[in-house]
Amino acid sequence: MNRIDLEGRKAIITGGARGIGFATAQRMADSGALVELWDIDAAAIDEAVAMLGDKATGAVVELTDEGAVAAAARRSFDARPVDILVNNAGITGGNGKTWELAPDVWRRTVEVNLVAPYLTCHALVPLMMASGYGRVVNVASIAGKEGNPNASHYSASKAGLIALTKSLGKELAGSGILVNCVTPAAARTGIFDQMTQEHIDYMLAKIPLNRFVEPAEVAAMIAWLSSDDCSFTTGAVFDISGGRAVY
Repeated sequence: MNRIDLEGRKAIITGGARGIGFATAQRMADSGALVELWDIDAAAIDEAVAMLGDKATGAVVELTDEGAVAAAARRSFDARPVDILVNNAGITGGNGKTWELAPDVWRRTVEVNLVAPYLTCHALVPLMMASGYGRVVNVASIAGKEGNPNASHYSASKAGLIALTKSLGKELAGSGILVNCVTPAAARTGIFDQMTQEHIDYMLAKIPLNRFVEPAEVAAMIAWLSSDDCSFTTGAVFDISGGRAVY
């Protein structure tokens, strides 16, 4: 594994206690960053922080709660300025035809996958602007490009996150803050527990490399996008779908 230079940087990673978020925290800590994991599961945070060692801290944050996000951002920045924000937390909301999905499930999926990244950016970007530096990486999905059947809520939320990335990247151009997103194919993480086997099989069949992406592979791309080496790219979408993406 090559070592991307994140020495002296501090990163907040939402949904950082498991899956792609935890793999990203590991990669960043190995690259010299301090990592702060925001998650809703206190026990999972404790376990993750223990595994990561003295480079890691954690906080229980309900990411759809504007007040909770703002308070957590202020506490974190007061302790040490935040250089990197990785919006990784997400849910699938299960599977079903659009007309079969309950409105509360549809809304909750959009709240977690799209509104929450807006709230973290709303809270942290002004603080980054004051310090003149920042990297924001949003974890979207290939579903946001293609629109998976039986996952309209998830697909729509990830498409919205791609558009948020593009808008915010343009707004912050020249500020020292770069905003990009990644669009992975499915990774075999705990999020699979929210899907039907039929949907899992559908996703695998769409990937030319004929396997699911590993969380560490996504983490490697996120780490580069969070580094000083990423210096002239903003508002961009980085595919990591095993050949599935056609644009």
